[in-house]
Amino acid sequence: MARRGAANVVPMQVHVADHPLIAHKLTLLRDESTDSPTFRRLADELVTLLAYEATRNVRTESVEVKTPVARAHGVRLAKPRPLVVPILRAGLGMLEGMQRLLPTAEVGVLGMVRNEETLEASTYAERLPDSLVGRQCYVLDPMLATGGTLAAAIDFLVRRGADHITVICLLAAPEGIARIERELEHIDIPVELVTAGLDERLNEVGYIVPGLGDAGDRLYGVV
Repeated sequence: MARRGAANVVPMQVHVADHPLIAHKLTLLRDESTDSPTFRRLADELVTLLAYEATRNVRTESVEVKTPVARAHGVRLAKPRPLVVPILRAGLGMLEGMQRLLPTAEVGVLGMVRNEETLEASTYAERLPDSLVGRQCYVLDPMLATGGTLAAAIDFLVRRGADHITVICLLAAPEGIARIERELEHIDIPVELVTAGLDERLNEVGYIVPGLGDAGDRLYGVV
């Protein structure tokens, strides 16, 4: 199981990706006139760009290979392989973009639902290894709004033994970041957040402002 203590060894690291292509694609995602097929394509492209930033600390090991000319020293991804965990359902729209950069990573899923009245998150489905000891996990969820869903997801993975967690979001709100830091003070493993944008605030019903609306509905339609 993961180590626990009085507080995080290091506070959650927040990285807002600063790149003109990221800003360009995020602007198109925000536009209410962007249809679902275009939204899915842009989200996919944006996640690949964010994944590049998010995997800077992926674990590697030294290896020697033979080129057509001589032997060369390099690195390859270390074992156990990273685990990518999309949060159902909207996180599935980010999976292909992440797998494009990490095709050898394993994939698990975690289903969490937010009560729209209490804004509390609960788990309704999971498909993950019984033990995540020694594993780096990359959690995919488009929106870090109130933070309840992601805080619960992170806690779930830590209880399974994960020892390093990176969350990739399209957008985040300050209230959500504060809630995760508050609710996960008992966790003493590295937790990082990589996002394309940090917006102003939440509105009275827990939506990010200015945001981009409901990411799940915009990816897949209203159900």
